[in-house]
Amino acid sequence: MSFTGFSKGASDFLAELAANNEREWFLANKARYEREVRAPLGLLIDALALAFAAHDVPLTGSANSSTFRINRDVRFTNDKNPYKTNAGAVLSRDGTRRARGILYVHITPRDGMMALGFYSPEPADLRALREAIVQRPAAWAKVTTALDQAGLALSREDTLTRLPRGFDAADPALAETLKLRHLVLVRQVTLARMQRAGLVEEIVDFARAGLPLLEFGWRAI
Repeated sequence: MSFTGFSKGASDFLAELAANNEREWFLANKARYEREVRAPLGLLIDALALAFAAHDVPLTGSANSSTFRINRDVRFTNDKNPYKTNAGAVLSRDGTRRARGILYVHITPRDGMMALGFYSPEPADLRALREAIVQRPAAWAKVTTALDQAGLALSREDTLTRLPRGFDAADPALAETLKLRHLVLVRQVTLARMQRAGLVEEIVDFARAGLPLLEFGWRAI
């Protein structure tokens, strides 16, 4: 089978799960989850792995290794709802979800999202990324130029208000970048586009455009 887009049933299921987030309801509707959400998400990952290989994008994954569980970890949160209301997956250089520098995609009841880069890197990795930006400004400028030309910009989520310790003497032109806690590109996707087979090509184009960021980060860490 090939990926032909998520059906309306996928968003309907996730919307109903949000309204009935309890174990009994999920178990009664688990077959719908497997059919409408998990199966097409797996087909999308398999299709992307093949497409990335064909376009020399060093990211891969599989239906089994790349998709996140629908179950939430409720041990350390006040929100005890047992299930996520989105379905997501990761593609990475080694095909695992724990790799550094990844592409992430998910679908919600309302829309979808694709993201690429280094989200919440470990402190040592984040410092290495920042040091590479400072020490290799010309290489970083090439990355930002390529992203600008593709219409992409780094997410400003969780930005620091001050420069991180040890970077006070950095070039002021790099200050706003050095305040970032993540080096991530994010693109929202309408539900209509999530329901099309062309989603594969759209994600491939996004990954190719964002590849300079991944390559810079991989060299840094």
